[in-house]
Amino acid sequence: MPSALPSGDPLPPDGSLPSRVLEGLGWAPLALYVHVPFCRTRCGYCDFNTYTASELPGMSSGDYVVGAIREIELARAVLGDGAPAIDTVFFGGGTPTMLPATTLKAMLTRVRDQFGLAPDVEVTTEANPDTVDRAYFEQLREAGFTRISLGMQSVVPHVLEVLERVHTPERGLQAAVWAAEAGFEHVSLDLIYGTPGESVTDWMQSLQAVAATPVDHVSAYSLIVEEGTRLAMQVRRGKVPMPDDDELADKYLMAEEFLTGHGMANYEVSNWAATPSGQCRHNLNYWRGANWWGIGPGSHSHIAGMRFWNRKHPRSYVTELQAGRSPAQAGELLSEEDRRVERVMLELRLAEGLDLNVLTSSERERVAEVVAGGLGHVVAERLILRLRGRLLADGVVRDLLD
Repeated sequence: MPSALPSGDPLPPDGSLPSRVLEGLGWAPLALYVHVPFCRTRCGYCDFNTYTASELPGMSSGDYVVGAIREIELARAVLGDGAPAIDTVFFGGGTPTMLPATTLKAMLTRVRDQFGLAPDVEVTTEANPDTVDRAYFEQLREAGFTRISLGMQSVVPHVLEVLERVHTPERGLQAAVWAAEAGFEHVSLDLIYGTPGESVTDWMQSLQAVAATPVDHVSAYSLIVEEGTRLAMQVRRGKVPMPDDDELADKYLMAEEFLTGHGMANYEVSNWAATPSGQCRHNLNYWRGANWWGIGPGSHSHIAGMRFWNRKHPRSYVTELQAGRSPAQAGELLSEEDRRVERVMLELRLAEGLDLNVLTSSERERVAEVVAGGLGHVVAERLILRLRGRLLADGVVRDLLD
């Protein structure tokens, strides 16, 4: 089941934000995330806010699209004339490519009409290999999309079966070729390592497949067993083993060695790119604490220290917008300390590291322990994690903070 939303304070029905929040709007790039909550089937490991057709009786994808376009218009009204042109747009899910390419184009066009797009805007959509073909990618490229992120996860059939992915290994690889042939300079593959039953040889096979495809970006994530998922139930019943931490670390090191050996550089703990231009700017906006508005059910937004999130279920999300009300369920105004702590948690994951000036005096004293332990080093007044530190990034943050 999808994870629960946090608690928070109610927002006004019109979605308006405090004036002091709007005054801070122009200092950072503005990103837009569009959550498409539909999937053909629910993968056993997934706790994202997604729904199959049988879980939404009487509701069509068209209802969602009308609601999402209304929220785009609402966002423009709330942010006002101080809103800069959109720097990055990211269609995620769920499976955005379950919608026709013409529909994604229409939504992007509405964003352009309402906000304007930066001259070098990055426009990404996630895609499941079984929902796309060459013509689909050609339509997206013509519509102004610049980047494709393919959820391949693995090229090993028995691993895909455990993950309950419905595409074949060959389809994932073919989709990457189609995207490149359609003119996308930036094509990313998502991989998951640590699936129960996945051997070291299996993982290497997936990594080697990357080298045979025209991609310039790879995201590699360790499998996390989330409570409430079918996978968690299987682990609890002893049907499959819990992923082993040592094995996960070994597979991460394999990914680092293989991907860097094939010309990709790690720029965030779980992400590698062939060139700086191939890095996902949208995600960098998140990690650097920029501003973003999340469109769609359950989507989260952050504007100048104000965080808020939408109603989770697509039906209630659409109902609120049809009634002329904001779909936001709740929000919170972050304190300066909250924002500082988030900077430490997020920026330390980046290859560019963390500005030491973000730390308190006592935290700066602990930097020496991080360096002495071989977990990081200081370059030009920035704390940068070494490879071993990346493996223990959460622990480094925990030990560093007051």
